[in-house]
Amino acid sequence: MIRALFTSTTGMNAQELQLNVISNNLANVNTGGFKKSQTQFEDLFYHSVRAVGAETVDGGLVPTGIQVGMGVRPTAVYKIFTQGDFSQTGNELDWAIEGRGFFQIVRDGVEYYTRAGAFKLDQDGFLVTSNGDRLQPEFSLPADTVSVQVDSNGLLSALDAAQQTIATVQVTLHDFINPAGLKAVGNNLFLPTEASGAPREENPGANGMGTIAQGVLETSNVNVTEEMVNLIITQRAFESNSKGVTTADQLLEISNNLVR
Repeated sequence: MIRALFTSTTGMNAQELQLNVISNNLANVNTGGFKKSQTQFEDLFYHSVRAVGAETVDGGLVPTGIQVGMGVRPTAVYKIFTQGDFSQTGNELDWAIEGRGFFQIVRDGVEYYTRAGAFKLDQDGFLVTSNGDRLQPEFSLPADTVSVQVDSNGLLSALDAAQQTIATVQVTLHDFINPAGLKAVGNNLFLPTEASGAPREENPGANGMGTIAQGVLETSNVNVTEEMVNLIITQRAFESNSKGVTTADQLLEISNNLVR
């Protein structure tokens, strides 16, 4: 019964983590370019009361044995980089990536990667994020630029009042062999790790890289209905584990009362 208390406690701790992950997903349902997280669990080691395949006194073998599990533990909370829906904005500086890839931005000399394409112009004409981080490669629009166009293959063109092209630059995207291995640092930014692999830079549409859509934004890939169902399952699982604690406590109370 003491073991049941600790086993149920591991289940309650696991469901608490699951609740935190679900809550973060739901909190970011309207965050552009946000990618939902998923929790993965595994069972703990087992106490073998009777080994599987042990020899009996008659020379036979035990077909199943007796193994009692010790609970559960989380092993990973990872991002799922499925495509989010597109939201039409009509803003020429709002870009969405259709398919694989990330925009690269620089903050304090450090290269970050993001799926959020809501760009702005700073005082020097550079394309920046809402936090002032410049899109790479850096490109300053000429002072007489009236509009900006970017095609699906990433060719960015600055147009004057006569709709003539006065400057161009090639926007590139970056991809990773294991995007789930990226480190999320907030502000819709990711940092590469050894698990993600080194970034691969390509022009949009080349070698499996996604393309760029102008005037639209990628929304969060969180499915509210799915998360609400997971929330109910988590709540019931937590209640079941707490019931295990209560039941073990009641049985211990009965055992203690036997000596009175």
